[in-house]
Amino acid sequence: MRQLISPSHRDLSSLEALAETYAYPEQVNLGRPWLRANMVSSLDGAAKLAGLSEGLSGDADKRIFGVLRALSDVVLVGAETVRAEGYRPARAREAFAAAREAAGQAPAPAIAVVSRSLTLDLTAPLFTEPLVRTVVITTEDAPAAARAAVAEVADLVAVGRGSVDLPAAQAALTARGWTRQLTEGGPRLLAQLAAAGLLDELCLSLAPLVTAGDAPRIMHGAEMADAQRMRLVSLIEQKGFLFTRYCRTPVSSPAF
Repeated sequence: MRQLISPSHRDLSSLEALAETYAYPEQVNLGRPWLRANMVSSLDGAAKLAGLSEGLSGDADKRIFGVLRALSDVVLVGAETVRAEGYRPARAREAFAAAREAAGQAPAPAIAVVSRSLTLDLTAPLFTEPLVRTVVITTEDAPAAARAAVAEVADLVAVGRGSVDLPAAQAALTARGWTRQLTEGGPRLLAQLAAAGLLDELCLSLAPLVTAGDAPRIMHGAEMADAQRMRLVSLIEQKGFLFTRYCRTPVSSPAF
């Protein structure tokens, strides 16, 4: 694995080096949230292969996936992705235990599921075996019986009517001290987060594959009022995979 663009230009074979490369900005220590997205895509823009993102992944992608989770306080994910990908609780990783404790973090990040309908398998390990209690974010007018059932096994956050109020959801997560925020999509949720102006950073893995077909892009559905310019801050290559890291470019920044 080698880094093509970085302030440090160093070898990234160790977890420590990757963690430094993907470190959250200082603002998270001041109580201000930073929302990072981690997604994978084929060269022709598909976010899924055979219906899952797994088919586009590789060893290095999974390694970075693990590091990004280990750095975060909370992982925000859509219910459709939870169902399709068989989401499980985040696990504690020994290599990051000391750093997480020093930063005041729990042993593993919480998983926060965004679901308007609350169609969730509440007997799944995500709800029965988490190290940190799973959070479910829904609407204030979601079915009362479903909300009561979810509240038995997860922390329930109800924000917005008709659709989830994502800025309010982020504020609720931040109020818990979870400023290091990570989203793993899926494409519909990521598009909604970007359209709401909440996306600070995109970590996009490009798989050396072309797939054709009708798979969605990494952002799908919601419209953005204006395109958001992003700045490339890191580019890593391994075995044909490219691992990009883009951060939000301030409006005052010059074009590039």
